Amino acid sequence: MNNDIIQSLYDRKSVRVYEDRPVEEDVKQAVLAAAIQAPTAGNMALYTILDITDQDIKEKLSHSCDNQPFIATAPVVLIFCADYRRWYSVFRAQDEHTRAPGMGDLFLAQADAIIAAQNAVVAAQSLGLGSCYIGDITEHFEYHQRLLKLPQYVVPAVMLCMGYPTMQQREREKPRRFETADLVHENGYDEEKAAAMHRMLSGLWSLTGDALDERLRRFRLRKWDSAFSEEMSRSCAAMAKHWCGNPEEQKETL
Repeated sequence: MNNDIIQSLYDRKSVRVYEDRPVEEDVKQAVLAAAIQAPTAGNMALYTILDITDQDIKEKLSHSCDNQPFIATAPVVLIFCADYRRWYSVFRAQDEHTRAPGMGDLFLAQADAIIAAQNAVVAAQSLGLGSCYIGDITEHFEYHQRLLKLPQYVVPAVMLCMGYPTMQQREREKPRRFETADLVHENGYDEEKAAAMHRMLSGLWSLTGDALDERLRRFRLRKWDSAFSEEMSRSCAAMAKHWCGNPEEQKETL
């Protein structure tokens, strides 16, 4: 199908190496404005975008987010936070006995934040910028809470790094994706289709037999049975506990 937006989605890939030049302010503002046009639950915009311009904070994030030096040199660093604090504050001002945000509200706000982030990614691609999602912002919650001054009912959902990609990055081949038929189930979850994961991976990685098993082993150790994965689970549990903490202890801060 000949469609510029769809082609842009196919062309986009994660970019971690940027040209040594700033992103113009009007370009960054265009990306931020496009993010805010994203779908949002009840038009509530249950998120806040942190525009990280302080170099010291970038340096600290480059260490806390799995030691990725490119974060410190990225021209644009945006952190999309799930945020129910603004709405809860006005709800409480109207009725001090209104319920406190719960887990459902956290999930909803996380979705709002991530949808807005993807709008930013699409807008950035259209403007010639490369981008990279950083999921590691959900690790070390207590540290990031202090670093970013996050109060209750505000938690990081995802971080984006952006900049103009180098020629090597522009020409680098995009990793293959799964086939549409493998990920689309009709009218309900298809266990038989999901059980064909080895076949899907064989197609994705162009490997079979022992080579496929070895690639899967290394991938498991790097992505699943790893220290950062355990920390992310611990941190997200702490994040949820902080979100759903005793509201009576938090009221004076709202």
